Amino acid sequence: MDQLQQARAQIDAIDAQMAALFEQRMQAVAEVARYKAATGKPVFDPAREDAVLEKNTARLQTEALRPYYRRFLQQAMAVSRAYQRSLLGRDTAAYQGVEGAWSHIALTQLLPFCRARAYATWADVCGAVVAGDAQYGVLPFENSNAGDVSAVLDLLYANPQLAVARMADLPIRQDLLALPGAQLAGVRTVVSHQQALAQSSPFIKAHGLEARPWGNTADAARYVAESGDRSLAAIASARTAQLYGLQILAEGVNEDGDNTTRFLVVTRADAAAPLPAAPGRRMALLFTVDHKPGQLANVIRLIGEQGFNMENIKSRPLPHVPFEYYFYVQLVCPDSEAPARCAALLKSLGETCRTLRSLGVFETAPADRDPL
Repeated sequence: MDQLQQARAQIDAIDAQMAALFEQRMQAVAEVARYKAATGKPVFDPAREDAVLEKNTARLQTEALRPYYRRFLQQAMAVSRAYQRSLLGRDTAAYQGVEGAWSHIALTQLLPFCRARAYATWADVCGAVVAGDAQYGVLPFENSNAGDVSAVLDLLYANPQLAVARMADLPIRQDLLALPGAQLAGVRTVVSHQQALAQSSPFIKAHGLEARPWGNTADAARYVAESGDRSLAAIASARTAQLYGLQILAEGVNEDGDNTTRFLVVTRADAAAPLPAAPGRRMALLFTVDHKPGQLANVIRLIGEQGFNMENIKSRPLPHVPFEYYFYVQLVCPDSEAPARCAALLKSLGETCRTLRSLGVFETAPADRDPL
């Protein structure tokens, strides 16, 4: 047996032990779920998980392995949370559109163990979470090309029961899809969401195609699949092509190869213990200020004084108050004393702003990393 075979045999033996330990661990997780069901405690206890990460990572003798072990533990705890939610019937996640839509794709990556439930509108998604029919909602928040999804921000403002559990970025690659046997030269009309058509306009013009707006990319693909028309194509994802039995005629037809959409996972603010401020985590705030000179500048000054980096600030019309605005800011927690500085910032802003609401502290990451 050579060196590689010996190493693989050792790994196989360790994996066998880990499989047995995994079953034991999940049996204990089931006991935790039963206790939480009896006491009404939330599944996610961020303070407890942070403590577990620190304690167990410190047990490693090899310093270089600690960040890898930390990630391993984070994944293990994510699986444990998902199993608890399944046992407790708290594993439904809402999205807008149909299967294969980008919100659905984001949901399958962010919440891979949840049962996906489709809703007609973003407002319906928020309503399902507020009513408790879904534990999570997945919503598009911002696109690197098209900018804000302002309607979603307005829904967050209008629903104070909602909090942000996570923010993640999903690269968007739009392909040209058609029926099997179709040829690009024979395509005359392309259907898709207006934004996808706009992002793919150079390709559409170069091939002399008629563009027809559609409700969303996945539904456009479904329409093409059901049409039986080989002169008709849709701009949608490769995942959608698989779902509806279409072929990809051209890959990456959207103009910007770095096209990325930022998605939010929202939940009820009272459904889980809040995530504590920590270096690298984000905090989002909604606020209004008196319509007087210098009030917004005071808010920005206080944010800087407490060591928070302001990643962005957005303004939106204040409902029922003509020509006044509410503001959204996204902050990066400072590298030191984050919990204390967070508390100090909220206190000082509460004394300065007319209204102030925290959307929560949350993690940001690519959509395929560390599922909830």
